[in-house]
Amino acid sequence: MAVRPSVRSVRWGHAASAAAALVVAAVAHAGVPPGGVIVNGQALAGDTVRKLELAYRVPIAPGRYWYDARSGAWGAEGGPIAGQMMPGLRLGGPLAANASRGNTQVFVNGRELVMGEVLALQQACRTAVQRGRYWVNAQGVGGIEGGPAIFNLAACGQSAGRSGGSSTRTYCDSAGNCSSHGLWGWIATTR
Repeated sequence: MAVRPSVRSVRWGHAASAAAALVVAAVAHAGVPPGGVIVNGQALAGDTVRKLELAYRVPIAPGRYWYDARSGAWGAEGGPIAGQMMPGLRLGGPLAANASRGNTQVFVNGRELVMGEVLALQQACRTAVQRGRYWVNAQGVGGIEGGPAIFNLAACGQSAGRSGGSSTRTYCDSAGNCSSHGLWGWIATTR
């Protein structure tokens, strides 16, 4: 896997979603070689880990993680979403349905969500989350697997004069430095 240099460097901050990109975890998980990082069941090469640490400017804790390449969502293996990073990276193997050990019959990009994720979505979007299989991209736009876009998680909480919820807000300064806050966490880009 090659991590391509970008015109802009990406720096992740912390947010309610547990922060930092696939790069910070409090606990190393069993079954990981010392210093090893396992993503979707496959060990990452040391140079890939170093490139990610350089790109995100954060050390990656040894451990077992899942990564959803379509949305950029990631978390510790067996757990819920912990943050979001760039989508489309070729990290590890395919995302497994049981990556989070969910039991809700609500699948997003093939991963079954845990109850806490479903409850957070219901609260943020002020609507019931129906059991089923959905796709969601990095901007929070999604639909039923195989179908067109029918919802936008970034717009949750933005109707009829209501504020709050999980709506994504992006702020940019005159130098082109931007930060976005929303359901998927917090990300800042700098030129």
